[in-house]
Amino acid sequence: MEIVDRTTAEDLRHHIHGRLLTASSGSAWRDIQVQLLSHQHLEQNLIVPAVAEPLLVWILSGSARIEERELKGDWMANDVGAGDFFLTNSTTPYEMCWQAKGSDPFEVMHLYLGLSVFEEAAKEVFDVAGRRLKVKDISGQNDRLLSLMLEQVRTELTANHSQSAMYIEGLAKTLAVHIVRNYTEPAEGKIERKSALPAMKLRRVVELMETHLDQEFSLRRLAEEAAMSEYHFTRLFKQATSLSPSQYFIRLKMAKARNLLRETDLSIIQIGMDVGYSSPSHFSQVFRRVVGVSPRDYRD
Repeated sequence: MEIVDRTTAEDLRHHIHGRLLTASSGSAWRDIQVQLLSHQHLEQNLIVPAVAEPLLVWILSGSARIEERELKGDWMANDVGAGDFFLTNSTTPYEMCWQAKGSDPFEVMHLYLGLSVFEEAAKEVFDVAGRRLKVKDISGQNDRLLSLMLEQVRTELTANHSQSAMYIEGLAKTLAVHIVRNYTEPAEGKIERKSALPAMKLRRVVELMETHLDQEFSLRRLAEEAAMSEYHFTRLFKQATSLSPSQYFIRLKMAKARNLLRETDLSIIQIGMDVGYSSPSHFSQVFRRVVGVSPRDYRD
């Protein structure tokens, strides 16, 4: 029998003899590909080609004894049931066999994590390129938090309502961060978690911002509060909050403005002045950019 070394995420199901129940399709699923499969109860010596994307296999129903090995290697067995998962990003084909137990259908979810969203998570969590991380091989483990995420994916895939690209994108990014945090290791050498502004200094800086919302932004004043150079402070602040200090300051201004618009009868002009904008048009422009609607529409 000819061994297929590698294949695509879309075509892997053709190599594993599962009956396709449903699969993701359309632009909403650009970051993850998902397939629900029903497997036969007995499978012997199945050769699984390698795919480029990290692959999660989550058991939906049934239980089985599953054995895996590298080609011609030693078999490793796991007894698994609904909720258990497998994770691999193998660069070479490997061999599997299984024997399902009981009469329940043996159904699984295949989820392929897009390389772009994996790369984004690697950058966000460790500030490194994805190629510097190696996805661990996980066989038959249970991760309660991961199961909750995967259940949300399955619900969105099988629901009657139209599928939401925004919702699926959020699930994909959440899954990617969870996998990078918990199931990767350095491909070579040592990877340090990226540093960020210490929590105590961040709290002091934010409190200083909040007491000066009616004033102009001063990077120098904030950096002095943190006892750092402006460059060093800006870099660590952004790593801690994902926003530059000036962007964060504007968000605080708009948060206070939203509160005043909803809970007081102050005029929009006065509210703009209270958060540091002497020009009503400038205040309205910034508010619309950050909040999405004008101050008047937000109040209404």
